Amino acid sequence: MAAWVILIVALLALSSSRALASDPSPLQDFCVADFDSNVFVNGFPCKDPTTVTADDFHISGLDKVSNTDNDLGANITLVNVNRLPGLNTLGVAMSRIDYAPFGLNPPHSHPRSSEILHVAEGTLYAGFVTSNTEKGNILIAKKLSSGDAFVFPQGLMHFQFNLGDTNAVAFAAFGSQSPGLITVANALFGSKPSIPDYILSQAVQLSKTTVDWLQQQEWVDIAREY
Repeated sequence: MAAWVILIVALLALSSSRALASDPSPLQDFCVADFDSNVFVNGFPCKDPTTVTADDFHISGLDKVSNTDNDLGANITLVNVNRLPGLNTLGVAMSRIDYAPFGLNPPHSHPRSSEILHVAEGTLYAGFVTSNTEKGNILIAKKLSSGDAFVFPQGLMHFQFNLGDTNAVAFAAFGSQSPGLITVANALFGSKPSIPDYILSQAVQLSKTTVDWLQQQEWVDIAREY
């Protein structure tokens, strides 16, 4: 079952990469990331192709359930260029998302990529919010069951919530080797250094006391991107 699901996601990633990729097109067959290089470029320099092996293009463990014992009840196993050097310049990445019962992948955005989510197990409520319009910010959301897929456009805030009292699993494919991640609550109230409370208080229409309290909380990061 797990192998079948991973195969589907891999096909989704490959089929969507041409339409969704925002990274520059490669100029050679591959450019395996050289993490030891001192050259500073947009992305990573290429490893000497004569030293490339199959391991540069391989990762395992996506059949394993991640620990969801946190305040959000979810965890993300991200597979981007930092974990799989063979992705460098290829314009794709993926992740596995595990949800405990009523677990939440909180509102967030990917500044460099669109995303397509495939529900492997369980029932999710997933959606995104549009940019500012004359009618405000419109929520586009839907209940998703096992076998369903849903697209989140690049840069738009989106989320997933497990509606069931059992675990859920989803796989996501991205049109970038490094899609980026901005978790809304973490960015607003957990930035370092903190955004001045008088700015946030006016922006979100809360008292400074409430803002100060929010900034003192430990905001869970279930998908830290290095």
